[in-house]
Amino acid sequence: MKNNVKKMTTMAILSAMSIVLMLLIRVPLLPAAPYLIYEPADIPILIGTFIFGPISGLIMTVVVSVIQAFAFSTDGWVGLVMHVAATGAFVITAGLIYKKYHKFIGAIVALAAGTLAMTLVMIPVNLIVQPNFYGTPIEVVKSLIVPVIIPFNLIKAGVNSLWTLLVYKTISKLVKK
Repeated sequence: MKNNVKKMTTMAILSAMSIVLMLLIRVPLLPAAPYLIYEPADIPILIGTFIFGPISGLIMTVVVSVIQAFAFSTDGWVGLVMHVAATGAFVITAGLIYKKYHKFIGAIVALAAGTLAMTLVMIPVNLIVQPNFYGTPIEVVKSLIVPVIIPFNLIKAGVNSLWTLLVYKTISKLVKK
């Protein structure tokens, strides 16, 4: 019982940290698409995923996405779906690999694979969501895949992966005490 309470409390704290980071740090990455904003909210979720596994990471993703979508975003449920798809692909992929290869090199491989998974998942998600819910013509979305959508997701996930690698051990030691 004590471990479950500690796990749920830690997941709640990491989820709250994710929301705080999303609110405090918001940077447009690509001049061609200033509406695509980098925020480091995935870092605490990735840390929780590495500590507790991919299902816990997905749970944190959904919780954070719901709070973000309805309390702080103008995108509502559409943004929620996009965030769950992007971060969900990232944490499930990274979490499954890190669970099997629980070493530093495993973390690097896991985060690289998660970055690729997020990037690849967001191609069809954008092709579906942008035309159907934002009214962007499909030709415009297709023309943005290589110069905007792929680089944005690679950069965002790559930066979040780097930060996760830098802080994971310190935070995991605090959690395990």
